[in-house]
Amino acid sequence: MHAYDIFQEDVEPAIQVKLDEFKLLGYEKVNGNEIWSFLVKKKWRNPKSDIRLFEIVDEVLAIKVGEFINFSTMEVYRDKEFSLDNEDEMRELLK
Repeated sequence: MHAYDIFQEDVEPAIQVKLDEFKLLGYEKVNGNEIWSFLVKKKWRNPKSDIRLFEIVDEVLAIKVGEFINFSTMEVYRDKEFSLDNEDEMRELLK
C-alpha cells in the first residue's frame, strides 16, 4: 500500500485524460492501473506527507509517453525469468 493510494479514485479523471493521450499516440493497450503503478514505482518512491490532490493530478498529467514506455520496458525485463541452465536460452544469448 502506497501513501498516495487514497487519492487514486479522486484522480481517475486525470488518469483517463492521460490514457486518451496515449491512445491518440497509438498506445491503446495501456490501462489506468499501469499508469498508477508507474507513478508509485517511479515518480513517488519518496512520498511527501503533505501532498495535496492538485499536485497529484499535476503529476499524472505531466507523464511523458516515452518515460512511461521506458519504465514499462524495464519492468518487463526485470520480471522475465531467465536461466542460464536452459541450453536454448544460452544459445540465444550468445548469438
